[in-house]
Amino acid sequence: MPTTRLNELIPILQVAVAPVILISGVGLLLLSLTNRFGRAVDRSRQLVRELREANATDRRRLNEQVEILYQRARLIQFSIILAVMSVLFAALLIITLFFTALMRLEIAVIISLLFIACLASLITSLVIFLMDIH
Repeated sequence: MPTTRLNELIPILQVAVAPVILISGVGLLLLSLTNRFGRAVDRSRQLVRELREANATDRRRLNEQVEILYQRARLIQFSIILAVMSVLFAALLIITLFFTALMRLEIAVIISLLFIACLASLITSLVIFLMDIH
């Protein structure tokens, strides 16, 4: 196994800072998304309780509201899944950066693909989040 000197690892540490910051930022996004998801679930449960005691006119209105909340919850859930995937790709990217430095490999294509996958997941998550807000 080839040895890697500390002065060779320092540039890798510097490169790994960007994905670490991305993980931190996506963590805050996940906090916001999970709060929105929890509020949608809580509100839908409250409406379902009200639905049991409602008359026919109110039931139709409440059913429509519950359906809208379920659609929103599904969007938020999908957005959460994609944000988590983005964090996982970022973590894999960091591991790959260190692995390539330690093993002295040249796998720039894999590193690029992991970074692209990370950002693509994040962008898709944000677009779905916008769909929920809209």
